[in-house]
Amino acid sequence: MKIIADTNILVRAVVRDNEKQANAADNILRNATLIAVSPPCLCEFAWVLQRLYRFDAMSVAQAIRALLDTEKVVMNRPAVEAGLAILEAGGDFADGVMAYEGNWLGGEIFVSFDKNATKLLAAQGQSVHVPG
Repeated sequence: MKIIADTNILVRAVVRDNEKQANAADNILRNATLIAVSPPCLCEFAWVLQRLYRFDAMSVAQAIRALLDTEKVVMNRPAVEAGLAILEAGGDFADGVMAYEGNWLGGEIFVSFDKNATKLLAAQGQSVHVPG
């Protein structure tokens, strides 16, 4: 079975706060022949682990890297690496993914009121603008 993983499947497999759902998630993930993980799923995954479960950034990065290293997991690896670069530099995973995908879509300047995000992206060579 080739599956598209929802965030809650990944969260249950990592956090294990509901044993029945964790076991069901494990079973699905173990038996899948392909696990498609979209960038929005990973953005939500990172947010849930940090905000709701109080994982630190490095633990979130480890969880995402474990998925990247799983043979049957497919994802937009360049977008994920961009997200991880910002996460590991002290920012939000989603900001790196948004900047990457925005560039891919033809955008040139990341615009945000988030000064930390713009600082981290600028440090990586991204053109940024803070309005105001």
